[in-house]
Amino acid sequence: MTTQSAPTLAQFTPQAIGPRLQTYWDALTNWVQTNYVELGIAVVAAIIVFVALSWLKRIAANVARASAHRAHLKSIVARTLARTSKFFRVMVSIELVNQIANAPAALTQTVDILFTIAIVIQVAIWLREIILGLIERRAGEGVHENDTLQSAMVLIRLLVSFVLFAIAAIVVLDNLGVNVTGLVAGLGVGGIAIGLAAQGIFSDLFAAISIIFDKPFRRGDTVSYDNTIARVEVIGMKSTRLRALTGEEKIISNSKLLEKEITNNTLTLYRRVTFVLTLVYQTPPALARRVPDVLRAAVEANGAQFIRAGFNNFGPSALDFHVVFDIESDDVEEMFQARHDIGIAILDSFAREGISFAYPTQTTFTAAPDGKLVMPYAAPPSAEARSKS
Repeated sequence: MTTQSAPTLAQFTPQAIGPRLQTYWDALTNWVQTNYVELGIAVVAAIIVFVALSWLKRIAANVARASAHRAHLKSIVARTLARTSKFFRVMVSIELVNQIANAPAALTQTVDILFTIAIVIQVAIWLREIILGLIERRAGEGVHENDTLQSAMVLIRLLVSFVLFAIAAIVVLDNLGVNVTGLVAGLGVGGIAIGLAAQGIFSDLFAAISIIFDKPFRRGDTVSYDNTIARVEVIGMKSTRLRALTGEEKIISNSKLLEKEITNNTLTLYRRVTFVLTLVYQTPPALARRVPDVLRAAVEANGAQFIRAGFNNFGPSALDFHVVFDIESDDVEEMFQARHDIGIAILDSFAREGISFAYPTQTTFTAAPDGKLVMPYAAPPSAEARSKS
């Protein structure tokens, strides 16, 4: 029985390097001599392309430096083009020569590989600049959140760079004929493990980024949630610090805060105020009919938006009237002052009109053993009794 020996890789000895290089040099010399016209045209075109790309990069860099706002689209595009690498420009020019001058197969294959690497890496660099620029643009209006954004941008830049260049590496290896299935699976498992290990940190970080981008509130806003009313002082990467109206500092994680129903009192377009007015039952009907007009005049005289006013209910000891009006301001102090002025104006108007406010009263009727009503106090003496006395 014959045995087959295992295949062996080709042995490369130092003595074989010289002849191989000589073979490459002969092929290159023959290519230049055969296609010198096309080669000359291709070299001129490549130089023009390289100079044009370099000029475009220089112009973009000048525009990016001169831009006052990094978040503008013009600045983002300029910064992206300014990140065009020299390796990419050189490979574009060489690829142009390769296509025009009909290079040898060995040289063509090498140039194609290098050009693929250059274009994949360059696209990853451009995408990173665009993504980071759009993130800064989306959060650009949050002036007070710049510190938080800058802290978050360190991690965001790291994550974006890792993802993009990992994808670029997989694309390059796949184009080179390498089986990347195992690599993709390994990256997926590693990403899941890291995500599970840092789940709490990433949850609060993404909540902070959500606050910065979505802007449900900003630093300095007064918000209320649960039974807390506080002013936002710092939006951090993990927690938000608030100052309660009673003075104490409250700290809550970003993810927990976003799970709650938040009322942003600072963004209130207007504040609605309702007064409940109780009038005595002795108020004449004709005068009671004029109450809504009196209330409207008092409200509008103080610059508030009158909504409605009128009779509401027969109370136990008074006639209940309601007046509703809006104060078109988001300032709490202005709302308090306007409410005070309107309240005093209503007092003045009722005093002039002779309208009396009621206060809680109660009348008691006492019955004798036989069921007859008895006054709860002694009857006044008669005239005859007074004369005898």
